[in-house]
Amino acid sequence: MSEPVLDLPTTPSGLPRKPDWIRVKAPTSKAYNETRALMRSLKLNTVCEEAACPNIGECWSQKHATVMILGDTCTRACAFCNVKTGMPGKVDAAEPGHVAEAAARMGLQHIVITSVDRDDLPDGGASQFVKVISELRRQTPETTIEILTPDFRNKMDRAVEMIVEAGPDVYNHNLETVPRLYPTIRPGARYYHSLRLLDKVKQLSPTIFTKSGLMVGLGETPLELHQVFDDMRSAGVDFLTVGQYLQPTPRHAKVMEFVTPATFNTYAAVARSKGFLLVAASPLTRSSYHAGRDFAEMQARRKAQAAGTGSAAKRS
Repeated sequence: MSEPVLDLPTTPSGLPRKPDWIRVKAPTSKAYNETRALMRSLKLNTVCEEAACPNIGECWSQKHATVMILGDTCTRACAFCNVKTGMPGKVDAAEPGHVAEAAARMGLQHIVITSVDRDDLPDGGASQFVKVISELRRQTPETTIEILTPDFRNKMDRAVEMIVEAGPDVYNHNLETVPRLYPTIRPGARYYHSLRLLDKVKQLSPTIFTKSGLMVGLGETPLELHQVFDDMRSAGVDFLTVGQYLQPTPRHAKVMEFVTPATFNTYAAVARSKGFLLVAASPLTRSSYHAGRDFAEMQARRKAQAAGTGSAAKRS
């Protein structure tokens, strides 16, 4: 494994210069502009824009977008995140209907719904997730639903129960980084709280696919990552994503290392050996990148596993 590079070359803006393997073209396609216009017309926010995702050109050109509900202002101030921080506005009662309309007009087979942290709300915003899921089921019943929730600090149990009862197909909650780095990278969160959330989802509904993601390049060590892989598996996580952290602005946490594609392949091999149903690990991997394709792959693998278990039982 490579050692962290502490003094990376920088651009005139003060950000580290990206290596060739993570440079992407600026979005210019007609479909990209159509997706952008649709989100504007329905007054919807997307994590694609707010978090400055490098895959926005590719995803929006294919009319895939990750909708960010509960406004565009977060009550947390994580050192890696480009979403603005402050006191959020009132929850938009029309938002669930607008999300479902967007899914219908885009013809989505699979949709990913995430949100800002809403520590100001009694339920952390869980009821809005429930309303969005319900409206999607009503308007676009064939669309499979993946949610990426915050940690619902101090209100997790009831919040998770509400959402699981609403029946999403995939429940994603990102651990983001290794425990040692939480105080500086994710100061408003607690590693074991997030791990317990993922475990609780599985306890409530073993059939819901669970998913979690990590960023690398923040100064973590390979052994620390391997331990997180083990922790995730202990919580029953089905799908692991691992991607390169990219510094949004000079005021955000610094990139300590640009992890090479070969090292990502090694991480993926180690993770697969731990027993995840699916692993996606590459410099440009993000939580919702190719989410629909990955959901179909998880379904196929679970079905194959079940068939294999059944065959083994018949032989025994």
